Amino acid sequence: MPARQTVLLVGGTGRTGRRVLEQLLGRGVGVRAIVRSAGKLPANVAGDPNLAVVEADLLSLGDDDLLRQVLGCDAVISCLGHVPDFRGIFGPPRDLVTRATARLCRAIETLRPAKPVRFILMSSVSVNRPGGLDARRGMLDKAVMRILRGLVPPAMDNQRAADFLRRDIGMADRFVQWAAVRPDTLREGGVTEYSLYEGLVSSLFAPDSSNMANVAHFMCDLATDSKTWDDWKGKLPVIINAVTSKGDCK
Repeated sequence: MPARQTVLLVGGTGRTGRRVLEQLLGRGVGVRAIVRSAGKLPANVAGDPNLAVVEADLLSLGDDDLLRQVLGCDAVISCLGHVPDFRGIFGPPRDLVTRATARLCRAIETLRPAKPVRFILMSSVSVNRPGGLDARRGMLDKAVMRILRGLVPPAMDNQRAADFLRRDIGMADRFVQWAAVRPDTLREGGVTEYSLYEGLVSSLFAPDSSNMANVAHFMCDLATDSKTWDDWKGKLPVIINAVTSKGDCK
């Protein structure tokens, strides 16, 4: 990695995304932030020399414009999500996360960077690992999740975005490496001790908590720390606030 990294951030005005932005800048990382409204960025980052802001709708951004934003980035972090109200959940675009993930990864592949770019997706514990690897999800949980994916578009969107990374990008792509971070119930609060697991820790009916600041901290580590990246690339790590050991903690 170069001495001064550059990260492309999308979703940087959201509750977790703004924490990612603040923490990246706090680490001295150069950030390009694509946002629909620059006025929603945290006030404390205004004028930061390491921040470049592009005010645009990612899905409407032209291919050439998107390539210019991706060019030269060491990592791409997506904190995009659906606004938690009726219009955000059931209105268009219902496939926001999947389409954005595909566009960004294909842009990286088009540029053919000399070193693979790290693509870090903020996902959810509603997303399954394939092959029954999330063994803690019982039959009732699985049935409820199938219903949610059928009725609540964001649940299906998150699953399809993760499936795109696993199936379409995979582990052998020369230009894109990826990780999809799965927090549990998101909470306010600062950075605290947290635990990372390869598989699910809790059931749908007894969830754990994940401070948004902790999720941001881990995503920033994935973008900037080689050891953390080597541990979790190509995986769907679950992050929860620190608890006693519950399974395959890493």
